[in-house]
Amino acid sequence: MTTSTQRSYDWRPTYRQARDTNPLALTLPMVEIFQTVEGEGTRAGFPTVFVRVFHCNLRCTWCDTPYSYAPAKPEFEATIADIAQRAAAYGWENVCLTGGEPLIHRHKSQFLIEALAAVEHIQDIHIETNGAIDVRPFAELRASQAQLREKVRFIVDYKLPASGEMDKMVHHHLSALEPQDELKFVIANDDDFETAVDVLSRYRPRATALFSPVWETMPPDKLVEKILNAGLKRVKLNLQIHKVIWDPAARGV
Repeated sequence: MTTSTQRSYDWRPTYRQARDTNPLALTLPMVEIFQTVEGEGTRAGFPTVFVRVFHCNLRCTWCDTPYSYAPAKPEFEATIADIAQRAAAYGWENVCLTGGEPLIHRHKSQFLIEALAAVEHIQDIHIETNGAIDVRPFAELRASQAQLREKVRFIVDYKLPASGEMDKMVHHHLSALEPQDELKFVIANDDDFETAVDVLSRYRPRATALFSPVWETMPPDKLVEKILNAGLKRVKLNLQIHKVIWDPAARGV
């Protein structure tokens, strides 16, 4: 297996310094904020506010949101306070923080997570992160704050060979995931499947494992057959229902 050579950048000293100023006034480049139903994962089907930030450090071959990173441009800039207020205004208890890569802004990303968690009616904040950003600093801060422990979940999208980005994956943080977290594998072919099985066997994460098919090359029925034949008792098939309800290329849904 390819081993990541990526180094973890601990941004927490910057985070601690910024807390003495006005972190809610910090700005982030944004793509969109909208309401819909969650399209995948363990919260699939529930009404959810999507908060999509701009920038990504990966370029996956099958990416379905290329408008969230360069050469595209951010749709707008907003303060953390304004982002949280706009998300709260929809009134839903579920928020999906996504991108792009929502944790790429480091201490700013953490302040946004905290601002969303401070909204009383928001009860579930699931963060879709791409596996190339070390989750451990975020997970340690989650563990240190009761409000975050109750509300925040990480969905780590582990990139497999067909993505073209597997060498960027951080393996050490898989042990930091908790049972409420999710570990997603987008599977395009047999090699992807075997690699995902190997990752689960090697690192034995406590998070819920999700296997998502790339429909064009790994039809869902074939993936189901492979899951059953491999005896994967703790793997959940993950279908993107928003691509069934709406055009797969549609935005804001």
